[in-house]
Amino acid sequence: MPGFRWGTLRMPFEMVEQVERRIAKSGQETTWIVAELDGKVVGHGSLVVQGSPRRSHAGEINIGLDDAFVGKGIGSAILGALLDVADNWRALKRVELTVYADNEPAVRLYTSHGFEVEGRHVKAGFTDGQYHDLLSMARLRF
Repeated sequence: MPGFRWGTLRMPFEMVEQVERRIAKSGQETTWIVAELDGKVVGHGSLVVQGSPRRSHAGEINIGLDDAFVGKGIGSAILGALLDVADNWRALKRVELTVYADNEPAVRLYTSHGFEVEGRHVKAGFTDGQYHDLLSMARLRF
């Protein structure tokens, strides 16, 4: 899925065992969600509460979708479910994420859920042999 991998900061061809270890090592600070359609995993997301006591009001969101299912509302459903956990189960005041600045569908998705751009990291991400800007986005609820 070139679109999925392009939109992340992870390396391509990650082994299943690596992903399984990452999930297994996560603790109570992480909420994982998987979107499944007709028995096939089509997307996933995570919400990680920051470990430092001074940052315990904040969480970071990561989302990924199967290329064939982008634009069908699945990313919005995953994000909505993670924000429900952030708001109603974890009482987080700040939810943040990083996204490639030229990933317009993702930026639109996050903006539609109340995220705002807080900053731009110039040439901070590398994919497809080129450096790209990253955006820091956050949704605040104070």
